[in-house]
Amino acid sequence: MSVCSQVNVSLFQECFDLGPFHGLCKPHPDVLKMPRKPSIQEDGDKSNQTSQETESASSQTFAHIRGQEAAVQQDGTVGVSHAELLLDDGRGTDSKASPTHLLETAEKSAFHPVYRGASNAFCIHVFCVDEKHETRSLDFLDHVFKLFPDKDFCVILVPHNVPEFHLIQSFVRVVPFCTSKCDHELYVFHRAGLLKSFNVRRATTSDVLGVKMLVKTLSLNENILNDLEIFNLFRRDPDGTPVQAFVAEVLDQIVGISVIRDEMDIEYVRSHYNIEDFINFNYYQQEEHGHLYHFALNPIFHHYTKHFLKEILRLAHKSSLYYPIYPQYVEGEFQNPRAHSLTSALHYMVPVRPRRQIVYPLEELGINAPSEQVSKDQLSYSLNHINRKLLLESRASINTKIVVVGASDVGISFLETLVFCPHLKFNNLTLISIHGLPGKDLLGSKHRRFLINSHCFNDEDYAQMSLCSWVNVVVGKMTGINRAAKYVVVSKEKKVPYDYLVLCTGQKYQVPSPTGADISKLPTNREVTSKWPQRYTGKVPSNHFTLNDDQDCSRATCWLKENLVSSEGNVIVYGNTIDIYTTVETLLSLGIAGSRIHLVQPPLGSSVTCLNNAEVEGAVQDALSSAGVSVHWDSVLARWGRGSHTDLIAWAAFTTNTKPFQLQCSAFFNFAYRRVDFETFKAISDARLVFDGRLVIDTKFRTSDASIRAAGPLTKYSRRYYADEWTHSNFSSKEVGFELATSMLDLLHPTRTPSPKPPEGTEGLIPMYRGCKIKGGVLPGGYHFVHISKPEIPIRLDLELALHDHGTEMVTGEARRGNYFRMHINKYRVVDSITCFSKEPVPVSNYTCLYGQHERLLNDLYYRWNEGQITDFYSYFREPWSMAIYHDRFIDLKKELRQILMLEQVPGPPPAEPPPDEPDEERPCPPLLLDPIVRYLRRHRSHLPMYAPARTNAAAPTAAGGQGLRTSSGGEVPARGGEPAGGRSSEFILLLR
Repeated sequence: MSVCSQVNVSLFQECFDLGPFHGLCKPHPDVLKMPRKPSIQEDGDKSNQTSQETESASSQTFAHIRGQEAAVQQDGTVGVSHAELLLDDGRGTDSKASPTHLLETAEKSAFHPVYRGASNAFCIHVFCVDEKHETRSLDFLDHVFKLFPDKDFCVILVPHNVPEFHLIQSFVRVVPFCTSKCDHELYVFHRAGLLKSFNVRRATTSDVLGVKMLVKTLSLNENILNDLEIFNLFRRDPDGTPVQAFVAEVLDQIVGISVIRDEMDIEYVRSHYNIEDFINFNYYQQEEHGHLYHFALNPIFHHYTKHFLKEILRLAHKSSLYYPIYPQYVEGEFQNPRAHSLTSALHYMVPVRPRRQIVYPLEELGINAPSEQVSKDQLSYSLNHINRKLLLESRASINTKIVVVGASDVGISFLETLVFCPHLKFNNLTLISIHGLPGKDLLGSKHRRFLINSHCFNDEDYAQMSLCSWVNVVVGKMTGINRAAKYVVVSKEKKVPYDYLVLCTGQKYQVPSPTGADISKLPTNREVTSKWPQRYTGKVPSNHFTLNDDQDCSRATCWLKENLVSSEGNVIVYGNTIDIYTTVETLLSLGIAGSRIHLVQPPLGSSVTCLNNAEVEGAVQDALSSAGVSVHWDSVLARWGRGSHTDLIAWAAFTTNTKPFQLQCSAFFNFAYRRVDFETFKAISDARLVFDGRLVIDTKFRTSDASIRAAGPLTKYSRRYYADEWTHSNFSSKEVGFELATSMLDLLHPTRTPSPKPPEGTEGLIPMYRGCKIKGGVLPGGYHFVHISKPEIPIRLDLELALHDHGTEMVTGEARRGNYFRMHINKYRVVDSITCFSKEPVPVSNYTCLYGQHERLLNDLYYRWNEGQITDFYSYFREPWSMAIYHDRFIDLKKELRQILMLEQVPGPPPAEPPPDEPDEERPCPPLLLDPIVRYLRRHRSHLPMYAPARTNAAAPTAAGGQGLRTSSGGEVPARGGEPAGGRSSEFILLLR
């Protein structure tokens, strides 16, 4: 080990958040207190980084150690970083700082302390130890600190791509600023960390003063103290929930506090989160599950966190702990009445994926509906978990700087996949986005209806991911890329360095440039089309709206309510995408009369319309006419005029195939054309990346720079693949993001193995993803529209129906009556697409499960429809038999049964085919298939209580032609909880092709 006392402390202060360690400086006699108000991060919406985020701080620090004793120096208070003080819901928006010895602030917009004290650190330059003895690495520090008796901190710089070795696992990783110029990770160790007298015990009334000193700078210190008082006085909450509190002490000084309660809602946790990926509930008792409410530990003892947790589990007689992070939709307002402080232990906990839930038709199910513990609605949250086994394992830390540009569905899916890797911790994930992370708006607000919904993510999904707990967020727009220095320029000011850059900006609606045609000369579209569309370079009027995300929609809603809803004037909606219809419906729902709305549609770029369904289009046109909305076809924007004293659009003129026309305008909504944003294009072009209408990539998401990846509608495949018509726009964005993350994991996994070579002859083929694409929204007339389809190149529906191998179209209801349901089954009898057009909300997540299923699995759908037994698909797919298909674990049962059928382990000759007139219900069920089905129904009985317990007798499930399983039982068969059905019909499922 080579050590040095010369440390460039000022550089570290510029690049890292050293608040918890007083900037690695000694106290200075000139003291100014920092303002007691939330500070604004330099990167706008900087979130909690996984390591430093997890650290709460004490108001004291161990300053000097002589031998094995430490004297507490009260004026050497350790400050608290921004990330540490975000103690409400773990999201990092309300930060306070401790009264450290500060002299000035560097900026008005962001608080950066300047420390004038002498350096209080030495650094390790070189460290090498034989692998056999690396577990004794910490023994060096005891002797090294003796060489520097006037220094309290030991620091070490480690390159990003170096895995954490044994020595630095006892150090504290310091959070780098997103704009840090340092290309290394900084780790810090305090002299007091060598103390071995770290003791954990139950809290007592005499600990209150010590705990108060420990948490006095934390934003939710009162909550911690109140819960500690409840424990000391009553040992349980007013509702009877047991409460336990534990403290950690070193040399009789309180350095940590934790408060837990019994987890009383474990059935909800089990049914809504994939917690069984980590534990087997069959081996756990109800009282073994604990709920972690508070966990604060002095950061210099951070390496004792696992020991603290182990002792909590032992003393509390628990086997697992759960820690929720609730969303904060309104900044500064806590949505959870019992707010949790940010836990220092989050770094060691694993985030748990949420489970897709069934949308239950509760009225149809009646008493066979699931219990309230499963089906109840409550505020969604992100769940983190730790248990005894996980405490004995270590998650590999990945310090590689990964910068994602664009909060599109692809980018969010990419980040979600990395964050939920149970065995990896990504410490340097950064998102650059104009509006930060999505999902911060109020639930159910009407402005969400302006744009069509891809159904990749919703507010509940964002709340259950809590990406802000793991991802740094830089608010701004990418305006440059320096490939040589490997940094991104944001808003022409900030520089965000990267090791890998991932571009997922997608395409956006652009402000249309009027053609400039003089309408007094009566021009037609033929004369001006060559000048359209072009990029608009002038100042955008304030009543012109180009909506690309939820924040744009929210601003438009506010403007309309303030300026237009209660006044007069026309609203022009310009474009020919499906968003024009959802926007018109939103305008009508806001109270704007249809007679004031003008829908102007430019000429189509192809023969495929946005709805691509004549019956649905007819119903929408009827709804527009009924509402009084004027529709103008094949119209191109020629000019717009502004008011005499304002920058508002006062009128707009359009050319058509015959004669032009002019409209008064009070608000202009533009959906004319989508392109790659100009500033994004310029940044890509200036960086010399290959751009051919879109950013060019290969089949591994690589651009012409190996350290820059890209995905989504921003991209296209290289021409050498001869697949210009296929882009990521043809596929599910969520699946593309997942595959992008998978390709990155192959590079970053510490134990990665070389990827297998693709099959011979497939090197020049593009990947074809199989997930379905979804679009949905509320169209004029209040119709709920959902279209689920396979990845495909768009083709007119009438031409598709004319194909000889098209398959079968199944339609029930009529679009104009609001009960239209169209299902297409291909030539292989597999569901290829679903179109719903209904007056009632559509359970999209349920119907998504139908995509890709064989019609025999859907209770002999083709036969029943041909026989006229199905007159309403909406009612048909609400019947109890279908609930198991919507279950998130149904795919596991399918795989198990398919494997059994493939093995063909049943001895003897094949069973004789039953007579054609014999009912399916009488066909015998293969015994090997019965047990997995029964296990499945019993294991998931909380979700599927509408199925009666199966019995291996005549009433047991039977097979349909050897390809599917279906039975029904009635009368006295127990339907739920052992109760007789009392004459009700309890149906089983048709289970697997």
